[in-house]
Amino acid sequence: MRHWTRIGTLCLCTLISVCLSPAYAQERHRVTPIRTAMRTSNLGQIAFDSNRDGNLEIYVMNEDGSDQRNLTNDDAPDQNVTWSPDGRQLAFETYRDGSWEIWVINADGTDAHNLTNDPAEDRMPAWSPDGKFIAFISYREPSSRIRSYGLFVMTANGANVQQVGAALDFRPAWSPDSKTLAFMRHNEGTTDIYTIDLDGNNLRQLTHDPVEASQPAWSPDGSKIAFNSTRDGNYQIYVMDADGSSQQNLSQNSSVDFSPSWSPDGSHIAYTSDRDGREAIFVMNADGSNQHNITRGSKADRTPAWMPVQLQP
Repeated sequence: MRHWTRIGTLCLCTLISVCLSPAYAQERHRVTPIRTAMRTSNLGQIAFDSNRDGNLEIYVMNEDGSDQRNLTNDDAPDQNVTWSPDGRQLAFETYRDGSWEIWVINADGTDAHNLTNDPAEDRMPAWSPDGKFIAFISYREPSSRIRSYGLFVMTANGANVQQVGAALDFRPAWSPDSKTLAFMRHNEGTTDIYTIDLDGNNLRQLTHDPVEASQPAWSPDGSKIAFNSTRDGNYQIYVMDADGSSQQNLSQNSSVDFSPSWSPDGSHIAYTSDRDGREAIFVMNADGSNQHNITRGSKADRTPAWMPVQLQP
């Protein structure tokens, strides 16, 4: 079991500051092409962030790890990506304007532009499955009065920003019907998974972890939610029914596993793991079997987001 100091550091960097350590964001170097296997299915593409070009960028690859390419190509850090439901655009957080804002870019890397422009930080976007909304976190008013992040929702063009829930809410994830948000809430030294309806009603606590449950991801059919937990001593990937019942450990590994993302058909889960010596994107079957590394880079690759639509065979 890892020492609590290690877990606390990971909580701060990985789940709130989200990959902003100097070791992750610096060290410019020339990229070495990555040898990957031939593509064998049509489960779409996976976006992720990596510092392999010397600073944080958004990358896209096929679901087997082939054809890895830099999508954003900008000197400012870009991270925490989410797909539009039709797979044609991606939203992400970036520091290009001197503050963390939500931007959107076409899936071919063209037409990158900002959706938010607020003095407060806007981060961790999540695109609704119906395409109408983007949820994100911010410490703009009224949350800014206590300098804590809160959960917000805006229309997909960046208009009509509304706060949902309370302060100290992070990492929103949409239900498939776009009516409910799952999220992580920090409260009195612990972090748990909650859900809330889009109108701010019907708040429900799904986990009661002694330390931390975080980063929820709803399955495409709405029946399950994957998440991280440190209840066994280190970050691992868990899954539960959407009502919080039947919680089980999927990754069963002594390393750090976090940031789950479901394949569009619900058969696989992508996630980040450091079990091979550095953070990389792994994929496993939805029952936890067949865990394997698909990026195998020389630098840190993390926070996968699976395209929500399958490609045509």
